[in-house]
Amino acid sequence: MDRSILTKIEQGMESFTASEQKIAKYILNNLNEAVNLSIVEMAKKSGTSEASIVRFCKTLGLKGYQDLKIALSLNTVQNVKRDKILHEIINVDDSTKTILDKLSAGSIQAIHDTCNLLDIQSLNDAIEAIDKCDKIHIFGVGASLVVALDAQYKFTRINIPTFAFMDHHIGITAAVHLDERAVAIGISNTGRTVEIIESLKIAKEKGATTIAITQYGKSPIQDIADIVLFTANVENNFRSGAMASRISQLFVIDSLFIGVACKRYDEVIKHLRITKEALENKKY
Repeated sequence: MDRSILTKIEQGMESFTASEQKIAKYILNNLNEAVNLSIVEMAKKSGTSEASIVRFCKTLGLKGYQDLKIALSLNTVQNVKRDKILHEIINVDDSTKTILDKLSAGSIQAIHDTCNLLDIQSLNDAIEAIDKCDKIHIFGVGASLVVALDAQYKFTRINIPTFAFMDHHIGITAAVHLDERAVAIGISNTGRTVEIIESLKIAKEKGATTIAITQYGKSPIQDIADIVLFTANVENNFRSGAMASRISQLFVIDSLFIGVACKRYDEVIKHLRITKEALENKKY
């Protein structure tokens, strides 16, 4: 049963419908009471309808209301404390130490929430697809491009041809030559980045396995991705650099890399040794 239900409810708030938001807010503010309510009582307490609650359960990936109650009770039994990390409240007069503490708290929270949101089967499917592919194309813009370049470096080191494109037109030009032996990864925090969606769509049309790395919640990129890997939406008020979202995306890339490396252990060790020696020879 889903033990990450509270994380999903919090992370998905912005993408929920108005009725779903009412239900979500009621649950988050009244967890101990919510686990004991019938669906009729939940509808009354949240100011919605039974049908809305059923749809809310489906949105969260649950089969029905009973699954929601069980998932909520697991959080209650474990006495999960949903402390709000204060990293988003960085004030201009904060000391350097305070800023450091708030940023580290935000990074830790981002990794923790992303770990809760990642579907293990989807992650396994993505690892399997990468392990079997003959090349990877990764699409990202802005801060997500930095993550794409990190992935390119990691997978290239273990001899999987990987390409991250700094120019959108070059990315599209390359995408039209993909086939069913390739994997295309689109990284978009919002899931609405036009350039990424366009590139991923072309890759899918050409037969490539498409993977989206995006924050939890409904977004257009999910409609064209064969596999969706969710990250946490933990952002602070200084949005330049998209700090927390970048940490979440890097965590997913590391998970994919380690997963593939474990499947190819003996081969990977050899490639890492060779690349390390090549880099060592460049030092003075």
